[in-house]
Amino acid sequence: MSNGILQESNITELKASLNDKLEREVVAFLNYREGGDIYIGVNDDGSPTVLNDVDGIMLAIGDRIRNNIQPSALGLYDIVREKYQGTTIIHVIISSGPEKPYYIRRHGMSENGCYIRIGTSAQPMSQGMIDDLYARRTHNTLRKIVSPRQNLSFEQLQIYYQSKGLTLNEKFAESLDLLTEDGKYNYVAYLLADSNGTSIKIAKYAGTDKVDLIENEEYGYCSLIKATKSVLDRLDIENKTFARITNKERVERRLVDPIALREAVINAIVHNDYSREVPPIFEIYSDRIEITSYGGLPAGLSEEDFFGCRSMSRNRELMRVFKDVGLVEQLGSGMSRILRAYDRSAFSISPNFLVVSFRYPMGLTPQVSPQDDHQDSLEEKILAYCLQPHSKKEIAAHFGYKDAKSFGERYLQPLMNAGRLAQTKPDKPTSSKQQYKTVAFGKEDGLNAE
Repeated sequence: MSNGILQESNITELKASLNDKLEREVVAFLNYREGGDIYIGVNDDGSPTVLNDVDGIMLAIGDRIRNNIQPSALGLYDIVREKYQGTTIIHVIISSGPEKPYYIRRHGMSENGCYIRIGTSAQPMSQGMIDDLYARRTHNTLRKIVSPRQNLSFEQLQIYYQSKGLTLNEKFAESLDLLTEDGKYNYVAYLLADSNGTSIKIAKYAGTDKVDLIENEEYGYCSLIKATKSVLDRLDIENKTFARITNKERVERRLVDPIALREAVINAIVHNDYSREVPPIFEIYSDRIEITSYGGLPAGLSEEDFFGCRSMSRNRELMRVFKDVGLVEQLGSGMSRILRAYDRSAFSISPNFLVVSFRYPMGLTPQVSPQDDHQDSLEEKILAYCLQPHSKKEIAAHFGYKDAKSFGERYLQPLMNAGRLAQTKPDKPTSSKQQYKTVAFGKEDGLNAE
């Protein structure tokens, strides 16, 4: 947090302590076009107060938002602790919701339950405003679309949650909003399942246009979390390190700012409009990396709001899961990171598409040739992956390649020729059970064990 003094505004609410008006303020920001921020532990004059049991207050805030507000605000809020003038306060970040009007559950969709932010306060909505918002509500959210398959499994999702110390119990589908109102798996569940029909493509071209396609890899048909990680790994390999020699020093940098690239990839995947079954696309040119997501800006989010880093999640259920597994930090932070490295000119926004184009800097010379740089980067990743034995097909799939035979000829064979990789069954090179393992300290001890 900055050292400035907090002040109430149309997007900022200050509270000295948690009180019975929390739900009203949250609903008002959910219904407001920009969302907003609630700071608990700050007086109206901007001075901090002392909060007792910060952890308990944070848990209480989460329970009240989950249980007392409709429609569900899952994935539309974040609760974090921050330091303000040397004192710990609580920051509740609220995104503008896509299913307005939001309301306090016990009062229903009425003037007593629906609020909106006007100036520095939460004001009750008129019945006319409530009816108008409901008529324009987004009704085709992924949560309401039935999955085209109902025999879904979620082993990959379980693994990603376990890696973060979290456990999915038998009611996880309900708690993560993976079910429709009649109890069937919805489209969010379909995207997060171990197997689905969603493919995400990475295309690589030799030049600055689409004339000369040299690679076209598909990632997907698996949990969207796994597909995201595969795309990030592949683009990290393509994002080569180059060097500029100056009179005083040698300056090294990546072709694209790695933090901005990561955030743009995740934003494209999380905020893509999957209701039309159009996935995001990632393209690599000789002068740029381009990321295209379908759907344009979410309804109600202006370009001014977008570049002001106000958050409105099109797929709040995906946002929640991506945050749980550590791919998203907090609402609105991704755009801030991108705009630290690139200006608005990197974005092209139309009614149906949002394109981010990261152009390579001029005047850089590669440390090695691009082909060698890619090869070396991938070889080191293969060796790290093969510290435990894996089959050729497993290795190729892990790095996003479908053709295991050509992958083996291009990457595995040179590593074996160099003595850095060995087969577990060297006497049976074509065995269907053949696996590959990194050679430690130049030895191959035990690699041919059954």
